[in-house]
Amino acid sequence: MKYFILVSIGTFLISCSKIDNSAKNVALIEKYIQSVETVNYEEIASLLDENYLGLGPSYGDSIRKPAALANWKENSENLYESIKYNKSRNAGFTVSEGDNQGDWVSNWSELVITYKDGRGAVTIWANTIYKIENEKIIKSFTFYNEADALRQLGYVFYNPNDL
Repeated sequence: MKYFILVSIGTFLISCSKIDNSAKNVALIEKYIQSVETVNYEEIASLLDENYLGLGPSYGDSIRKPAALANWKENSENLYESIKYNKSRNAGFTVSEGDNQGDWVSNWSELVITYKDGRGAVTIWANTIYKIENEKIIKSFTFYNEADALRQLGYVFYNPNDL
């Protein structure tokens, strides 16, 4: 009987050794989104790991922490009047093997960006997937339709072969 109790306790402790950080990681991303909406550079900087790598929205796009912070500052001071995450939803999950092993949070939102120069606003569906390590964002993948945003700003696309 003692052996059974020891085995049961040991099995329980081993099964509990993998801590589910989903709720904590989702709260971190919600804090990050709020800091983007309120243009809080210091908080954005504090939530990004020093080795942060942002990827997307186009294939081949990448940015590191210093450039990401400089872009946010430049865009919020000179280009964007506001950024609002509407219908924002987050889901935390863990990838247990492979190149992207670790804790992640995926954010889906209707993103409304209003411009300062009178061009109005664009509304896009955006998805960003954040990798979390040591309570910091270390990597993100961002997906949205850049052509749709440009179309809403009045850009017209054409095939030069049709001219």
